[in-house]
Amino acid sequence: MLSITELEKQLFEMQDLKYRDFHSRLMPGIDKETIIGIRTPILRKFTKEFARTPGAEEFLTQLPHRYYEENNMHMMIITSISDYETCLAEIQRFLPYINNWATCDFPAPKCFAKHLGELLSEIQNWIVSGETYTVRYGIGMLMRLYLDDAFQPEYLEMAANITSEEYYVNMMIAWYLATALAKQWTATIPYLEERRLSEWVHRKTIQKAVESYRISPKQKIYLKSLR
Repeated sequence: MLSITELEKQLFEMQDLKYRDFHSRLMPGIDKETIIGIRTPILRKFTKEFARTPGAEEFLTQLPHRYYEENNMHMMIITSISDYETCLAEIQRFLPYINNWATCDFPAPKCFAKHLGELLSEIQNWIVSGETYTVRYGIGMLMRLYLDDAFQPEYLEMAANITSEEYYVNMMIAWYLATALAKQWTATIPYLEERRLSEWVHRKTIQKAVESYRISPKQKIYLKSLR
């Protein structure tokens, strides 16, 4: 079984210092020394192979991790778990250790799509947790899984009612609402028309929606009038 020291040695063999310097600038507040600098396709390929080894299960228990890439490996392994209960338990265990937006914003585990009713109560708990990246993860799941066929207007309230001073929470609320405008315009636009959001989230939602190719030119003109 691969030890954590041996694993980290292998990770450093894939290091790209220029990429580390570039990527670290995207994550202010994260110690540059905790970023190895591995391009995502390379890390994903390595993780896919590592996930098949006996050491993968042990790796998931070794929290907190030292390096950003180890956190991303952890999330990659979790999102590939096909059993819903197992996957959810691993997500619950890992959420308190997430310390950056990039690890937080991985795609939803595929198994979640088949358990939307059960998952919704978990999302509600995440959103009210008060923990920055747990809240952000919950909003992200609302955005990825509940804006199409599973959409209900009250889900907009779940995100819009969040009050936070955290940049990464408010940015995700704006991202969610901008996506909702693209997919559920009629239900979402009153939040801007009636100025139900904080000023910062209001303006950032409009900005992100106006930048989106999924919003029509006519809609963009109207959104700009609501600034």
